[in-house]
Amino acid sequence: MYAVVRSGGKQYRVSQGGSVRVERLSGDVGSSITLDDVLMIGGEGADGVKVGTPTVDGAQITGTIVAQGRGDKIRVFKMKRRKGYRRTQGHRQDYTEIRVDEIRG
Repeated sequence: MYAVVRSGGKQYRVSQGGSVRVERLSGDVGSSITLDDVLMIGGEGADGVKVGTPTVDGAQITGTIVAQGRGDKIRVFKMKRRKGYRRTQGHRQDYTEIRVDEIRG
């Protein structure tokens, strides 16, 4: 069974027992978290695929926070040719890694 969930303005395909890195969510490592913004649920059973309009009613994804961290550093470089304009900026995005325990819906 799998589901498509929206978190932090992005959509992620998650499956039971798997893990996913989403934008930073509040919570401590080891605590439980519930994601209610489920857009689609799919499975191999007779039900097949349930698509929400825009979300599936009553669907929830329950997981455990495995890690809170920061991603790799990226460099943002701007340049305008022949003008002597150059700007370099670095960025590290915060993330939360979630292990999916249960998909209800």
